[in-house]
Amino acid sequence: MEKEVSLSKFLYKIELLAIKYIPVVIAFIYFLSSVLSCVNIEAPILSYIGGMSLLTIIFLYLTSYVFKFCEYHRLPLHYIVVSDVINYIDYYIGIPLGYRGMLVLQVLLAGATILGILYLKYKVCKRS
Repeated sequence: MEKEVSLSKFLYKIELLAIKYIPVVIAFIYFLSSVLSCVNIEAPILSYIGGMSLLTIIFLYLTSYVFKFCEYHRLPLHYIVVSDVINYIDYYIGIPLGYRGMLVLQVLLAGATILGILYLKYKVCKRS
């Protein structure tokens, strides 16, 4: 009985760490994939590793609320959603920016996300 409890606690801690850091890894893979795409380098392995579906992103959002993460931990999820929206609009409608403009847009989006993470980490989440 006690082994079940300790295994359950261990799995809970592993799940908590995975839910915290998987969105960061996926956001990094999205950024890397977008930058490589903008300089016309195909890397399909990044799509296989870090590709997301709508259901997966909903699951990650719900889990972040269930575990009561602060907004600091949700910013990589926001980055993934905004990046997906930009990529879908560019794919289906077309954004007339060219490769350089899309690269600048992706870097600005990543920079804004990193600044938001830093702000929330050191100003907002520390008060809690």
